[in-house]
Amino acid sequence: MAGVHSALLPLAMLLCFPLSSRAAPFQAALVQDMAQILLENYCFPENLVGMQEAIQQAIHSGEILQIQDRKTLAAVLSAGVQGALNDPRLAVTYEPNYVPVSPPLLPSLPAEQLVRLVRNSVKLDFLENNVGYLRMDRIIGAGTAAKLGPLLRDNIWNKVAHTSAMIFDLRYSTTGELSGVPFIVSFFSDPGPLIHIDTVYDRPSNSTEELWTTPSIMAERYGTKKDLIILTSKRTMGAAEAVAYTLKHLKRAIVVGERSAGGSVKVQKIKMADSGFYITVPVARSVSPITGQSWEVSGVAPSVNIIAKDAVINAKSLLAVRSAIPKAVQSISNIIERHYAFMDRVPALLYHLQAADFLLVTSEEDLATKLNLESQAISEDPRLMIRLEEDQFVFSDNKDSEDEMVPDDSALLGTLADALFKVEILADNTGYLRIDSFDDSFLEPELVERMEKGVWEPLKDTDNLIIDLRYNTGGSSASLAYILSYLQDVLQKRHFFTIFDRVQNRTIQYDTQRWITGQHYGSMRGVYVMTSYYTASVGEEFAYLMQSLHRGTVIGEITSGTLTHSKTFQVEDTGIEITVPFINFIDNNGEFWLGGGVVPDAIVLAEDAVGHTHEIIEFHRGLQQLIHQMGKLLETHYAIHEVALKVSKVLRAKWAEGMYRSVVDLESLASMLTSDLQETSGDHRIHILYCDVEPEAMREVPMIPTAEEVGYIINALFKIEVMPGNVGYLRCDVMIDVEVVKAIGPQLIKSVWDKIVNTDALIVDMRYNTGGYSTAIPLLCSYFFDVEPLRHLYTVFDHSTSTVTEVTTLPSTLGPRYGSLKDLYILTSHMTGSAAEAFARTMMELKRAVVIGEPTVGGSLSSGTYQIPGSVLYASIPNQVVLSAVTGKVWSLSGVEPDVIAQAMDALNVAQRIIAARLMNRETGK
Repeated sequence: MAGVHSALLPLAMLLCFPLSSRAAPFQAALVQDMAQILLENYCFPENLVGMQEAIQQAIHSGEILQIQDRKTLAAVLSAGVQGALNDPRLAVTYEPNYVPVSPPLLPSLPAEQLVRLVRNSVKLDFLENNVGYLRMDRIIGAGTAAKLGPLLRDNIWNKVAHTSAMIFDLRYSTTGELSGVPFIVSFFSDPGPLIHIDTVYDRPSNSTEELWTTPSIMAERYGTKKDLIILTSKRTMGAAEAVAYTLKHLKRAIVVGERSAGGSVKVQKIKMADSGFYITVPVARSVSPITGQSWEVSGVAPSVNIIAKDAVINAKSLLAVRSAIPKAVQSISNIIERHYAFMDRVPALLYHLQAADFLLVTSEEDLATKLNLESQAISEDPRLMIRLEEDQFVFSDNKDSEDEMVPDDSALLGTLADALFKVEILADNTGYLRIDSFDDSFLEPELVERMEKGVWEPLKDTDNLIIDLRYNTGGSSASLAYILSYLQDVLQKRHFFTIFDRVQNRTIQYDTQRWITGQHYGSMRGVYVMTSYYTASVGEEFAYLMQSLHRGTVIGEITSGTLTHSKTFQVEDTGIEITVPFINFIDNNGEFWLGGGVVPDAIVLAEDAVGHTHEIIEFHRGLQQLIHQMGKLLETHYAIHEVALKVSKVLRAKWAEGMYRSVVDLESLASMLTSDLQETSGDHRIHILYCDVEPEAMREVPMIPTAEEVGYIINALFKIEVMPGNVGYLRCDVMIDVEVVKAIGPQLIKSVWDKIVNTDALIVDMRYNTGGYSTAIPLLCSYFFDVEPLRHLYTVFDHSTSTVTEVTTLPSTLGPRYGSLKDLYILTSHMTGSAAEAFARTMMELKRAVVIGEPTVGGSLSSGTYQIPGSVLYASIPNQVVLSAVTGKVWSLSGVEPDVIAQAMDALNVAQRIIAARLMNRETGK
């Protein structure tokens, strides 16, 4: 049967072909009449055209023509037409005793019958909290509405118009007229602007009707401000689906219940030929101008999916949630206005909360999520959070303003100090200080004196200091300045951080504390802060400041990300709460810290932090020497000596300022040095590489390929073509060392060069060439100049050897030259670099080629690779300055600006158009 189904695809085309001589008269007439009916009545006529080959297959296969049983034939035709047109509404049936019955049109019924019909299909009720309930089992058409206008107005629409919210029950609405849809949509809309709500195409009349809301209606409007919930079920069909679909996608109603039936605007059952066969055909179709789609067949998907019998209860609960929205929004707005630390962001927050669209909010969870998204999107502050109470544990470090009592007894002071601090001297003269809380009592004179003797005195002569915050869950931010001051030099004045308190409207700036006495630890020795997931609140602030101040290295786990300086409020009459940061913490750089976990410089498990810290301390012992050696390499080899001296000085200054304390291994050192070197020099070609093995770039002698490798290399690196107009195309993806070129020369000439050397113009494609060996440049250039005179290409000054070399074309080449007269075009991209870039720049400066494409990467000077002594770090340093043969000036680092700017992907087409235009000009004598 599958062959039969596929053969029936374009049934309308049956009309275009004579039937096979094998065709039985009955089946032939039936199929022909079915095709005619579809062509004249099916609401998607465009789907019936264009499948001629399949029709011929259907005619000549003869399968359908052999089916004698009438019901089997109907089933086969039905399955075929449904599959062919992908429309389950199409159905062929065999019903010899079927008698069509046409129900009378409603407007033609007597008024008394119309009244009874309306009363039986409409139910109006009023629920708690002034919620209207309107059940409508039939959508009343425009004609009936006109006839019964006052009755409908006084007994339905005007009564329900004064409710505070409405449940519109369409679960049992299985019939009705589409002409009634505009009134219902208009009743729940504003008078203007008018809305185009539907477009209906009728195939038999080949006409299109647009449905719009109306500027005036016979009743008082419900409007758009009050909540509307529409109930649907699997039985909801036809015009009721149009109502639900339209109001849902106008964002005017929330649909609750089941997906609707997926009916049709209009379906007709039409008799086929003079037989007992009928075909059911959708003769009209609806397309919503709001979505560009339709509710037909697929139905209306509910906003809240629930079984139909529970829809009313769910709708009542939903209205209760929605009725709380205005009050909840106002409550949240008031809290933000009174407490939020970013005062300048408050007006925008309040405006957007009041203007937010809450149509899709169907639960308290939805409301909390919506409010949270709105507030964070505007504030850009992750600390400002709105959520359900049960969502997660809420930490708040709010404290009463009362000062904590500090014991007077010296023994009790000692007990308190012992509880707050633990001091040890570890191996290699490393100090260890564990702080479990940054207590307010730090600032009390009695405890300060105790700490000077019990903490700072034992640690004063250690080489490095480990501060253990793995068990620190918070405390007072005011105490941070006291600890940080001990980690600075005695006379050093530094700004640490600033705190703005919104509730007290007070700003406090924390700097080094000049009043402290005792031995300072100073700013030069290493400080290593250990963290864990449990490190929270003020403990996180200390770790954050040690990184921000470049005073220490943080090792361990990412901290808890616990919000600090926040208050949590219950939103009145809801299960929602809002956490508002009422204090802003501003670091020494003027940046606001918005919470979130502190990411250590070295991420390790908390239990492994001590061991890793000792490894990093050992690594840091040699770090200064590595940075010093890097500066020396730069001064020795970098092409521009003045720049090298400047960069070397900057590296030393950054070390002294503690900028390299975040470096914890050779890989991170390579990354940071590369960034600093490129930023300071303005030269993006300087790179520091971490390599366990010696980089290939350090091998001065290139590897000569074997005979077996030659063919592969040529095929991989070169692509050639002779295009229309005798235009050659050469793509070169790597600049091979001249010694390698000599080794593969005969095969290269034969396989590549000989095939393009006799073209009238040549395109050299360097768009994918990122560089290679600069020794290839003179050889490649030589092929595009005559033997005599030798052309000066560029001059190279090598800083490493203090030599000056004038580079020229070569007096001899393997194979014929292209010469200096034929047109040459070079294609470039943002990837073109190094030697490929130098080739393009040289040929453009000497006006030997037209360069087309994108600006190149900017790196046409040669680089040398040098090992940083005592490490597996290697520095790639540009060691040559190239001087233009035309201007005598140093080549720019910014790359080659093409003669013709074009996107890389379009460069070849642009070159071909230029070549064609030049050829045309020459032929016309221009």
